[in-house]
Amino acid sequence: MSEYDLWVFGYGSLMWHPEFDHDEAEIATLSGYRRGFTMRSIHHRGTVENPGLVLALDAAGGASCSGLAFRVTPGCEDVTMAGLRERELVSYAYQEKRLPLTLEGGRQVEAVTYVIDPAHVQYCGALALEQQARIIATASGGRGPNADYLMNTHQHLCELGIEDVDISWLAGRVRELAAGANQ
Repeated sequence: MSEYDLWVFGYGSLMWHPEFDHDEAEIATLSGYRRGFTMRSIHHRGTVENPGLVLALDAAGGASCSGLAFRVTPGCEDVTMAGLRERELVSYAYQEKRLPLTLEGGRQVEAVTYVIDPAHVQYCGALALEQQARIIATASGGRGPNADYLMNTHQHLCELGIEDVDISWLAGRVRELAAGANQ
């Protein structure tokens, strides 16, 4: 490994669908940010007429977020960054930053991380969990149903042993809403 390795931090769909070549994936923690459904999705998991919600990182003192750090395969840095920018900066609600992560073994790396711009029109940081669940249960966009995004993220967090109380609650509530809709 060189000191110039490119790392990318995944805390939502990048954990289970990174779409880039990587040689390493390790649980990592980002301090000073919290994960939440604080971005309206008008492309991937919703539409302009019926926005969905996707995860974003909000700056928050004392908070932290665990996810996966990916070390990009050497030689794939340019194509990886082009693909990430096309995917993550589709509406510029995210800001691309290089932030310090602590890998599970204690090593520190700097990783490309996408965080929400709280001044962007798609930011919705004040939604109650019940309201989030109702949106997620019904929205769908170019990459499929919003509920699939939630369930895949929840499943992967569980598999990694990462506890996220809000995501667990939302997954249970969206299942309840779907069961009620099918009766």
